[in-house]
Amino acid sequence: MSLKRQHDMMAGFSMASMTDVVFLLLVFFMVTSTFVFPTALEIDLPQSRQQTPVKPATRVFIDSVGSYYVSRGDTAPAAVASDSLALVLGAIAEADTTGAAIAVHADAAVPYGKVVEVLNLGAENSIKMVLATRPSAPKASADSIR
Repeated sequence: MSLKRQHDMMAGFSMASMTDVVFLLLVFFMVTSTFVFPTALEIDLPQSRQQTPVKPATRVFIDSVGSYYVSRGDTAPAAVASDSLALVLGAIAEADTTGAAIAVHADAAVPYGKVVEVLNLGAENSIKMVLATRPSAPKASADSIR
Protein backbone atom coordinates (compact mmCIF):
# COMPACT_ATOMS: atom_id res chain seq x y z
CA MET A 1 0.00 0.00 0.00
CA SER A 2 1.50 3.26 -1.01
CA LEU A 3 0.84 6.46 0.88
CA LYS A 4 0.37 9.62 -1.10
CA ARG A 5 0.63 13.17 0.11
CA GLN A 6 -2.56 15.04 -0.03
CA HIS A 7 -0.96 18.53 -0.21
CA ASP A 8 1.61 19.72 -2.67
CA MET A 9 4.35 21.97 -1.32
CA MET A 10 4.48 25.54 -2.61
CA ALA A 11 7.81 26.55 -4.07
CA GLY A 12 7.23 30.28 -3.44
CA PHE A 13 8.96 32.66 -1.02
CA SER A 14 6.97 35.08 1.12
CA MET A 15 8.32 38.64 1.08
CA ALA A 16 6.04 39.90 3.85
CA SER A 17 8.65 39.65 6.59
CA MET A 18 11.30 41.27 4.40
CA THR A 19 9.15 44.35 3.80
CA ASP A 20 8.60 44.66 7.56
CA VAL A 21 12.35 44.67 8.16
CA VAL A 22 12.94 47.27 5.44
CA PHE A 23 10.18 49.47 6.85
CA LEU A 24 11.66 49.28 10.37
CA LEU A 25 15.11 50.20 9.03
CA LEU A 26 13.63 53.13 7.14
CA VAL A 27 11.89 54.43 10.28
CA PHE A 28 15.07 53.95 12.34
CA PHE A 29 17.23 55.96 9.93
CA MET A 30 14.63 58.71 9.59
CA VAL A 31 14.45 59.14 13.37
CA THR A 32 18.21 59.06 13.95
CA SER A 33 18.99 61.42 11.07
CA THR A 34 17.32 64.29 12.95
CA PHE A 35 20.13 64.14 15.54
CA VAL A 36 22.83 65.02 13.01
CA PHE A 37 22.35 68.81 13.09
CA PRO A 38 21.57 69.94 16.65
CA THR A 39 21.61 73.63 15.74
CA ALA A 40 19.65 75.23 12.96
CA LEU A 41 22.05 78.13 12.54
CA GLU A 42 23.83 78.39 9.22
CA ILE A 43 27.28 79.68 10.12
CA ASP A 44 30.21 79.47 7.71
CA LEU A 45 33.25 79.51 9.99
CA PRO A 46 36.52 80.93 8.69
CA GLN A 47 39.38 78.50 8.05
CA SER A 48 42.61 78.20 10.03
CA ARG A 49 45.53 75.78 10.11
CA GLN A 50 45.58 75.46 13.91
CA GLN A 51 42.69 74.21 16.04
CA THR A 52 42.40 74.53 19.81
CA PRO A 53 41.83 71.38 21.89
CA VAL A 54 39.49 73.33 24.21
CA LYS A 55 35.82 72.43 23.67
CA PRO A 56 33.81 75.06 25.58
CA ALA A 57 30.29 74.19 26.71
CA THR A 58 29.07 77.77 26.28
CA ARG A 59 28.94 79.20 22.77
CA VAL A 60 28.16 82.62 21.29
CA PHE A 61 27.05 82.58 17.65
CA ILE A 62 27.14 85.54 15.26
CA ASP A 63 25.34 84.78 12.00
CA SER A 64 25.97 86.44 8.63
CA VAL A 65 23.29 89.08 9.35
CA GLY A 66 24.98 90.06 12.64
CA SER A 67 22.44 88.55 15.06
CA TYR A 68 23.67 87.07 18.33
CA TYR A 69 22.74 83.68 19.79
CA VAL A 70 23.92 82.04 23.02
CA SER A 71 23.92 78.33 23.81
CA ARG A 72 24.96 76.58 27.05
CA GLY A 73 25.63 72.85 27.07
CA ASP A 74 23.43 70.91 24.67
CA THR A 75 20.63 73.48 24.58
CA ALA A 76 19.53 75.07 21.34
CA PRO A 77 20.93 78.55 20.63
CA ALA A 78 18.67 81.33 21.90
CA ALA A 79 18.54 84.74 20.23
CA VAL A 80 20.01 87.59 22.27
CA ALA A 81 19.62 91.29 21.52
CA SER A 82 22.87 93.15 20.89
CA ASP A 83 22.30 95.53 23.80
CA SER A 84 21.69 92.67 26.28
CA LEU A 85 24.66 90.51 25.22
CA ALA A 86 26.83 92.16 27.89
CA LEU A 87 24.28 91.22 30.58
CA VAL A 88 24.11 87.62 29.36
CA LEU A 89 27.90 87.26 29.33
CA GLY A 90 28.08 88.84 32.80
CA ALA A 91 25.54 86.33 34.12
CA ILE A 92 27.52 83.47 32.58
CA ALA A 93 30.72 84.78 34.18
CA GLU A 94 29.05 84.93 37.61
CA ALA A 95 27.54 81.46 37.31
CA ASP A 96 30.77 79.80 36.11
CA THR A 97 33.29 79.41 38.91
CA THR A 98 35.61 77.06 36.99
CA GLY A 99 36.87 79.74 34.58
CA ALA A 100 35.91 77.77 31.48
CA ALA A 101 36.20 79.40 28.08
CA ILE A 102 33.39 80.55 25.81
CA ALA A 103 33.59 79.74 22.09
CA VAL A 104 32.71 82.47 19.61
CA HIS A 105 31.29 81.02 16.37
CA ALA A 106 31.28 83.94 13.93
CA ASP A 107 30.31 83.61 10.28
CA ALA A 108 33.07 84.44 7.81
CA ALA A 109 30.91 87.27 6.40
CA VAL A 110 30.64 89.04 9.78
CA PRO A 111 32.64 92.28 9.95
CA TYR A 112 35.75 91.99 12.09
CA GLY A 113 34.51 94.78 14.38
CA LYS A 114 31.50 92.72 15.56
CA VAL A 115 33.78 89.85 16.56
CA VAL A 116 36.05 92.25 18.45
CA GLU A 117 33.02 93.70 20.29
CA VAL A 118 32.11 90.22 21.58
CA LEU A 119 35.74 89.53 22.56
CA ASN A 120 35.86 92.87 24.41
CA LEU A 121 32.66 92.03 26.31
CA GLY A 122 34.28 88.78 27.37
CA ALA A 123 37.45 90.57 28.48
CA GLU A 124 35.41 93.09 30.52
CA ASN A 125 33.76 90.16 32.36
CA SER A 126 37.08 88.26 32.79
CA ILE A 127 35.96 85.45 30.51
CA LYS A 128 38.43 83.49 28.42
CA MET A 129 37.17 83.58 24.82
CA VAL A 130 38.05 81.13 22.04
CA LEU A 131 37.39 81.92 18.38
CA ALA A 132 35.96 78.87 16.59
CA THR A 133 37.27 78.04 13.11
CA ARG A 134 37.10 75.10 10.77
CA PRO A 135 40.23 73.27 9.59
CA SER A 136 41.67 74.48 6.32
CA ALA A 137 42.38 72.14 3.45
CA PRO A 138 46.00 70.97 3.48
CA LYS A 139 48.19 72.71 0.94
CA ALA A 140 49.83 70.60 -1.71
CA SER A 141 53.59 70.61 -1.28
CA ALA A 142 55.99 71.22 -4.17
CA ASP A 143 57.09 67.55 -4.11
CA SER A 144 53.57 66.22 -4.55
CA ILE A 145 52.91 68.46 -7.59
CA ARG A 146 55.81 67.04 -9.61
